[in-house]
Amino acid sequence: MSDIQSSKLIPPGSTIGILGGGQLGRMMVLQGTPLGYQFITLDPATNAPCGQVSQQIVGRYDDPQAAEMLASQADVITYEFENVDADVAALLEQKSYVPQGSQLLYTTQHRLREKRAIEAAGATVAPYMEVRSAAETLQAVQQFGTPCVLKTATGGYDGKGQFVIRNEEQAQQAYDELSVAGTELVVEQFIHFQCELSVIAARSSNGEIKTFPVSENVHVDNILHLSIVPARVSAEIQQRAEQMAAAIAESMNAVGLLAVELFCTEDGQLYVNELAPRPHNSGHYTIEACETSQFEQHVRAICGLPLGSTALRSPVVMVNILGEHIPAITEKMIQVDLSTTSLHVNPKYHLYGKEEAKHKRKMGHINVLCHNIEDALAWIDQTNIWRHE
Repeated sequence: MSDIQSSKLIPPGSTIGILGGGQLGRMMVLQGTPLGYQFITLDPATNAPCGQVSQQIVGRYDDPQAAEMLASQADVITYEFENVDADVAALLEQKSYVPQGSQLLYTTQHRLREKRAIEAAGATVAPYMEVRSAAETLQAVQQFGTPCVLKTATGGYDGKGQFVIRNEEQAQQAYDELSVAGTELVVEQFIHFQCELSVIAARSSNGEIKTFPVSENVHVDNILHLSIVPARVSAEIQQRAEQMAAAIAESMNAVGLLAVELFCTEDGQLYVNELAPRPHNSGHYTIEACETSQFEQHVRAICGLPLGSTALRSPVVMVNILGEHIPAITEKMIQVDLSTTSLHVNPKYHLYGKEEAKHKRKMGHINVLCHNIEDALAWIDQTNIWRHE
């Protein structure tokens, strides 16, 4: 991408095309519309969450004709999830303006390429080894010790494409189960972490970089459950995490948002776990808790506008709403909740408009604004909605 192309200004009044019509696109539209932009999305599902608040082209992500239709109607194109077909992204680069490009997708869609890029930026990842057979898997297990994790190089998310190997006898089983995916496999040493963190970095098409406050993340069944901000780690660790995220965004020439997920050990070491070149679940707290939301910041970045302030307005805990929580959440929303006054919390509900509330499917989230984190965690606990988590 040339410097001239990468610094192109897309002024308010222009149309932003979004490849993908899920909740991330929906929130991008809701946050970007006040800036004066119009939106159109491409998604195979009719009445997709993003399509409910923007124009929508119904078509497959790998359909060149649908992609060309999107390109013809948009002044700039972005994507809301990283498993976009890189060939389609490359086609869109030829037909339209895609400031994020296809190279970042190509890198982050593949664990090995991603790890090498992270290391090239000067950041640390867990020790790893590419394996091509059960024998090599066993060799890696013996080198790293147990537990360790076998992962597919492509296609993994929310715990899919992973096998935790707890003893050497499981090496064969792990390889047999994951090798059917038909992609490269990598064994990673297990990091005994104190907590999981993430940083959302934004880099604009003109090279400006800003990072959002560090989020402390709690996962249940490999799905994000809570994001706690400020993270309950030292200011020095938070500063290093933000610097690391900014360095990776710069090194990879990212445009738009780059979510950097990290492990933090008891002695304060930081290991980058994975990247996501898009708005991220752990950044949803920014909608009410920061001066600028991650979604507005993404629009600013890809359009070449000055980036907004990322200052934290209020402590916050984001809690995800899954399909099994919807009945209780609906009841909670229509009740007078006296606990919000006694605990000094202000829950902000966000539902994504998905038609079917499937078990473990992300249906929305709540940003619980508070004076202190313990009050927000107490409110979440007292609701009993997440008691089975």
